[in-house]
Amino acid sequence: MGMHFKLGLYEHQSAGAIQAVLDAMQKDPKQLSNLDNLKKITIEIYEPAFGIIGDPAKRNPKSRQSADHSMVYIIGSVVKKAFKLGPQEITDCASDDNLMWKKCMLLPEDYGREALYDPLTRDIFNKIEFVHGGKQYDDKYPEGIPTEVTLEWSDGSKHASGMVMFPGGHARNTRHNLKSILDHKNKHLGALAVSDVEGLLAKLKNLENKSATEIQNIYDCTILQGPQID
Repeated sequence: MGMHFKLGLYEHQSAGAIQAVLDAMQKDPKQLSNLDNLKKITIEIYEPAFGIIGDPAKRNPKSRQSADHSMVYIIGSVVKKAFKLGPQEITDCASDDNLMWKKCMLLPEDYGREALYDPLTRDIFNKIEFVHGGKQYDDKYPEGIPTEVTLEWSDGSKHASGMVMFPGGHARNTRHNLKSILDHKNKHLGALAVSDVEGLLAKLKNLENKSATEIQNIYDCTILQGPQID
């Protein structure tokens, strides 16, 4: 099946829904001016994702561990980021398909205590509905991550992503620049631990050409000391 990569922090089976909601939001960015514009998010998906990360018991996550395995939390957090960015920034992403992943990427702070109980995210929870797609979806897994997201807006319009099979990060995805998005992720995660992120990332590249001494000292860097994320 090849190697899959997470383009941010989320449960693997939610990748299709993330890609689908990013695609659906780009169809009418002006709606992202006010959360009141959003009426409903419908996520149509396969088993086992429907029964595991879509489990109704996970609609009210209270810890980092439960949040990153809750489809409601993951999609709610992505959508909240898009609303905070606003219509113009999302519109600007049309010229570079990788920007949606970068701008809406879920990072450690998106699972901290403040984010976990953010009232805006919690409001979005109530707008999310799950639908099991049945055999049509189940038969396409694990070849892909078959998911479709439909956004319904208060003005009566609807925008659907269409079925997503190979979202960003999937081994069979050819749509996105994987290296560019992963570089963005690595820089953000690395900045939590070291001051010279670029220097550390440079040491981690071209491993096949490095000497034994370079490999031995590859993680020789100063670790930042600072407050921990809740």
